[in-house]
Amino acid sequence: MFSDPQFWVAVAFVAFIVAVFNPVRKILTTSLDAQIKAIKDKIEEAENLKNETQVSLSEIKQRQNDVQSEIQTILKEAENKVKQIEQLAADKLKDQIAKRQVLAEAKIEQLTRDANNLIQTHITSSAIDATIAILEQKLNNEEQQKLIDTSIQELGSALKN
Repeated sequence: MFSDPQFWVAVAFVAFIVAVFNPVRKILTTSLDAQIKAIKDKIEEAENLKNETQVSLSEIKQRQNDVQSEIQTILKEAENKVKQIEQLAADKLKDQIAKRQVLAEAKIEQLTRDANNLIQTHITSSAIDATIAILEQKLNNEEQQKLIDTSIQELGSALKN
């Protein structure tokens, strides 16, 4: 057995494998450990990115909700302002209509008074003119003088009272 060259080749082969296996194992282990570490780092980085993305997504959703609520608030405020403006405009319109109605009624009353005064003046002047014409036709000079004297006496007594 010790003199057999195959035995020594086998022993040398085993010794060679043992001698080469330890450094090769260390190299393979180091290489595999480095690759495992790199893969773990990439996975960890991907998880961090995923977490950051989820945080960013939740922040964006929160901002979107905030913006939606602000939009709703602004819409409600705008609707309230529109209602207030409409109410104010309606009140102003009612006031203007009431003022114009009062002015129109005052103008109508003034026109009615003016028309009545004009009619009375016309009736009075017509009656005076008709009376003068009738008196001139029917009264002679003596009757005219008598009527004037009577009128003067009545005027004097009316002024005394």
